[in-house]
Amino acid sequence: MILSDRDINALIKLGDLAVKPLREDTIRENGLDLRLGKGYCRFKDTDKILDIRSPESSDNFYECGESDEIIVRPYEHILLHTEEYIRLPSYVAGLVNLRSTFARLGLYIPATVVDAGFEGQLTIEVIGSSFPVKIYAGERFLHLILVKLSSPARNPYKGEYKGQKGVRLPKIFRS
Repeated sequence: MILSDRDINALIKLGDLAVKPLREDTIRENGLDLRLGKGYCRFKDTDKILDIRSPESSDNFYECGESDEIIVRPYEHILLHTEEYIRLPSYVAGLVNLRSTFARLGLYIPATVVDAGFEGQLTIEVIGSSFPVKIYAGERFLHLILVKLSSPARNPYKGEYKGQKGVRLPKIFRS
């Protein structure tokens, strides 16, 4: 079942769902509009081979930084993050969509699920359009649809990305 604005408000009042900061325009008819954070990591164009079992430094594959304005280059893959820090209960999962305004500019995100029990800022991959697009930190960028599970997850999310802030690179780069 997809949660309505009434359901979302009720979960926040109960303390089961947290969204920080929570603004007046965050809660929508059937989900949350999340804003773009300042952090980014660009995928580098390289001939180096990334061995996922024995990775080199992430510096060989990503260029990371922070900015109020981010230009997404044509067909580029870039990691971005949400400004909001969220906490989902064990009985709610999330489906991430790009807001239609940005999709209509040719930007794209792969299918992304936020597991029940997740907590943190979301890191999201964005794929560029056929032309450069400048986006701004603080813009409502993603729409998170919240879905109530038929029963609470027996093992809610406890993975390495729990509690993440900013863009989090793949766990293979952490020792």
